[in-house]
Amino acid sequence: MIELIPAIDIIDGKCVRLSQGDYASKKVYNEDPVEVAKEFEANGICRLHVVDLDGAASHHIVNYRTLEQIASRTSLIIDFGGGIKSDEDLVLAFDNGAEMVTVGSLAVKSPALFQKWLEHYGSGKIVLGADVKNKMIAVNGWKDETAQELFPFLGDYIHKGVEKVICTDISRDGMLEGPSIELYKEILEEYSNLYLIASGGVSCMADIIALDKAGVPGVIFGKALYEGHITMKELYDYL
Repeated sequence: MIELIPAIDIIDGKCVRLSQGDYASKKVYNEDPVEVAKEFEANGICRLHVVDLDGAASHHIVNYRTLEQIASRTSLIIDFGGGIKSDEDLVLAFDNGAEMVTVGSLAVKSPALFQKWLEHYGSGKIVLGADVKNKMIAVNGWKDETAQELFPFLGDYIHKGVEKVICTDISRDGMLEGPSIELYKEILEEYSNLYLIASGGVSCMADIIALDKAGVPGVIFGKALYEGHITMKELYDYL
């Protein structure tokens, strides 16, 4: 069964969501991310995707105390991303309770450092973030497109040992218009052993079920949950 991974995006210590990565579209859903995380845990969720949006904008981790609070007050497996640009950032994330970190922009800009982390910590702890628009990789909180094509980018890192990838279709993120199922099928046809986590566009449980049927191993979702299009009971029943 597909792994269900709710997202908590953090700005100023609060649980927020953006649309297509636009900070101007910020909407605060809860002042206390810890309470949100505890509710997920109470409804059978085991893993959480936490994104430090302040960190992504500042190029270093900012909301590590919120990470520590979630980690210390739940038993959720936390995958943390946003602002991880240095050895110090990486250690800070792990020291404050992250089980895994997702690294995107740095994997594009500093491949040697990413490779060093992958070799030191292992593929179970270092997740590759592949944020895409029209099959091109984007970086810096999705503000900048690059000349990197998705499939060669993935293939190169899979060859180097990456086993887990979070692939976010920027054009769909936060839009509640459905995920890019065809893109994920294409990726899995090319890289059948990849632990691919779909992100962006999930609007309802039917989308999650469709991803599951397509063989996608994991899914990240947020806005659909916070807007009430997916209920906690639906998650609990599905699990």
